[in-house]
Order: sequence, then C-alpha cells, then structure tokens
Amino acid sequence: INAEYMGTLSECLFFFVFPHHPFYIMKIVLAEKLAEAGQLALAAGGHQLVNKFLNGDALAAALREDQPTVLVVRSCKVTAAMMDACESLQLIVRAGAGYDTIDVAAASSRGIFVANCPGKNSAAVAELAIGLMFALDRRIPDNVKDAQAGVWNKAKYSKARGLKGKTLGVVGCGNIGVETIVRAKAMQMKIVVWSRSMTPARAAELGVDAKSSPLEVALCSDIVSLHVASNKDTKLLANRAFFEAMRPGSFFINTTRGDVVDEDALRWAMDTKGILAGLDVFAGEPSAKDGAHAVPIASHPGVYCTHHIGASTDQAQDETAEEAARIVNLFATTGRVDNAVNLGVTSEATHMITVRHRDEPGVLAAVLTAMQRANCNVQEMDNLIFAGGEAACAHIRFQAQGQVDMCLTEVKALPAVLAASLVVLPEEEGEPISPRVKRLKTWTE
Repeated sequence: INAEYMGTLSECLFFFVFPHHPFYIMKIVLAEKLAEAGQLALAAGGHQLVNKFLNGDALAAALREDQPTVLVVRSCKVTAAMMDACESLQLIVRAGAGYDTIDVAAASSRGIFVANCPGKNSAAVAELAIGLMFALDRRIPDNVKDAQAGVWNKAKYSKARGLKGKTLGVVGCGNIGVETIVRAKAMQMKIVVWSRSMTPARAAELGVDAKSSPLEVALCSDIVSLHVASNKDTKLLANRAFFEAMRPGSFFINTTRGDVVDEDALRWAMDTKGILAGLDVFAGEPSAKDGAHAVPIASHPGVYCTHHIGASTDQAQDETAEEAARIVNLFATTGRVDNAVNLGVTSEATHMITVRHRDEPGVLAAVLTAMQRANCNVQEMDNLIFAGGEAACAHIRFQAQGQVDMCLTEVKALPAVLAASLVVLPEEEGEPISPRVKRLKTWTE
C-alpha cells in the first residue's frame, strides 16, 4: 500500500464513514510495515499516513522533515534524539507488547505519550514457545535436515521423551504466559508458575502450582519457558544460579527478550548439564529484517533458534495493527491514550477543590489563574457538564504550595462560579489514578 493510495483512500473513507465526526486529522509516520487492517482503520480516520520504513539517523531525519503527530513502530529503537527532532510528536505507539526499544523516560520528560498493544500477539508467541518444545523433544530440525540430505536414521530419531505428563515451569504469567499454560494443559502437562503478581486465587483459577521464586520453578521443571517483561528487574534473570538449579537434560525456552538471559551461563549449562535451548530472541540480535548476524550462541549445537518471529503470524499482525489504529483514532477523537505506559500511577495532590459553575467560556481559565496566583500546582482535573448544558462541576486535585484559603475565597468570588468547596486529601492518598482522571490529566498538563 503506497502513500499516494493511502492518502486518497483516507479522504474517501473518512468523508463517507465520518461525514460529521469531530476527528482530529493527524500526520502519522509508520516507521515499519503495519498490517493492512491497521492502515485501513487509520485511513478511515482521515489521517495522513507516511510510510517511511526507516530507523536510526534516517528515521530521526524523516521525523524532523515530516513533523508527525504520531509515530508507530514495531521493533526499531526510538531515542531521545528522535523526539527532539520532532517538536510536533505527541504519541508513540508500539505495535506490540514490549516497549523496551523506546526511551520511555525521555518521552515522559517531553510530555509525549507512549502506548503499546498488549495481548494481541500472545497466542502467536505461545504457539512458538510450544512449537520449540516439540522441536527439541522430537529433534524436528535435525530430522528434516538429514532427510533432505538423503540420510535415513529412524533409529536415531525415534528416541524422544514426549511432553505428556512432563512438568512445565512458566516464569512470568502475563498474557503470553497464560496462553502458554492453556496450551500446555491441553497437552496434559503439569504446570508450575512464578509471577510477581501471582496469588493463590489466581493460581487456583489457572490450575497451576505457584512457586515462590524463579529458582524454585527451575528446580522442579522438565521444561522452563520465560515470559517476563524486559526491565531492570528481569535483566539476566536466567543467570548461572538459575541454570545450576535446572535439571540435567531439561529444556529451556526463551521467546521474550534476549537480555533476560545470561548467555554465557546458558552455554555453560548446555556444555555441562546437557540442557537444550529453544530461543527466539538473543542478546545483541540484528535490528534489520534480513542480512548476516553475529549471535554466537545461535551456532551452539544445543540450540534451536528462530529469527525473533514469535509475534509474526498473520492473525497476530492484523490484531496488533487494528489495536494500534484504535489507540490512535481514540486519541484523535478524545485526547485519551489507551494502554499508555508512561502516565503516573499515583498523585502528589494534597487538596481537592470542587467548583460548580456556569458552563461559559473562560470560567475554568479564571479558576486556574486564581490557583496559579496562590501557587497551587494542579495534578489532575475533570469537568462534568449537567443535562441542559447550563452548569458544570469541576474537580481539581492539586499540590498546595501557597495560600489555599485565599485561593478558595478568590474562586468563590468569580461571577460564574455557583459554589466552591475545598478538602484536604489524606496523606496516604497515592491511589492509582483512574483511567478517566488519567485522560483528563493529559489535558491539564
């Protein structure tokens, strides 16, 4: 789908499907191929799609030139320099679950939303994890290689342990971990699980045996499959101690991220304990879609490797692209960012002022001006309109740094204010911000 075609289609679909819809028409740079389903959904929003398929300095230059509102990426890195090159950038959407390739801290400091599409490729990744288990047990790649080379060795390849009744250890129980558990249970495997969020009730619901640590999972499993997010807490989670705990001759599966595995420790385990590995991800794997690679562990005889293709099924790509488009279109119509990963989860607000007021231009501006004069730092707010459109009610949570009572007096004196009240929030407030308040917080900031 070329850019000229998509531009024409955008105009036609938008005015046909949304002739009176208050869409915010945006320029969107697609840094990598997005499935047609997603492009069509964005075209229906009337947006201008720019297919660049670039990374690194070339992508930074393209962002500087095009100045899009939204950037959609899959696997390419998004750096602070790229954000600085694009003053108009408001939203970065990762068309996938993980977002470790995006400098989220840099985006947060620049007021740029980062969103992901969790759960849409979970089944695909779980299918590959199960496939790697079968491949290791039945030595399928070696079977195929020998057969294609004219070698017949039924005696060698008829030896397999089988997966039925074996214990699968799942480390990480998010969407992909759960999908893996579902498939493993259908194969009549026993399941042990470790997850930071696992509770006895959740373990009972899934029909699994919860363990207290990844090491405990490694100790009692015939196969271990990693499904954790990549972050500072999980970096090198599968280390020397982890592999020392694994059973000799067991299988190790990693379809999450390369940096959660100490590859030197894995090599030791394969050399000394006969552990076999099925890997879809590697430390320092190429960012390009094709070409040569320099991933030493991929050539180890104890490894079956794939090309970081866990999420790469047509089903997963379509669902992920549609979700990315949904996030963008929702942002265009409401300002709301679903699946935002860089919004604060707690509030520093110390007070809340409730203002009932006439629904007239400039009222909230006057309220906020009064709060500014009193050195009150707004954290979150919403404004609800009553039936009939004559009155509204605003709730403004703020951090008090000045004369709060004087601020309240000034707000009450405003001509269009019907009433105003002030409460002190409990010190333990710190509760998660509701999705609605999160959305409205973006408008206040």
